[in-house]
Amino acid sequence: MAVTRYASRARRMAAPVAAAGAVAGLVLALHVRDPHRQGTWGFCPFRALTGLDCPGCGGLRAVNDLTDLDLAAAASSNLLFVLAIPLLVGLWVTWARRSWVGTRRWSPPSRSRRLMGRLVLLATAAFTVVRNLPGGGWLAS
Repeated sequence: MAVTRYASRARRMAAPVAAAGAVAGLVLALHVRDPHRQGTWGFCPFRALTGLDCPGCGGLRAVNDLTDLDLAAAASSNLLFVLAIPLLVGLWVTWARRSWVGTRRWSPPSRSRRLMGRLVLLATAAFTVVRNLPGGGWLAS
């Protein structure tokens, strides 16, 4: 019985562990290949088409700055991404904990979760608009 339970837990934990490994690999790649140099990681299609910064512009540079433990430079590259990191880590921890325990993976979103999702979308839209205004240059990448 213990072997079956272990195998089941290992199976459940495969996706969160694989996601953490993929993120770790991408962070390592961003540390090794500096995105601050023009063209090292390609270009943003949204910026190429519109000339405006998307909410993700500067995210790669922010990750590189965080690998150098330079929080100020990371915030300067993409403040929204830096502020979202604790939320993303919390979501991953919740996913890993649920996978470990074996609780249901999906449940209909509650009213508070729907509200939180709307607030995240609103914050992302506001960040995108403000960073592209003349006075929002301090948020631009």
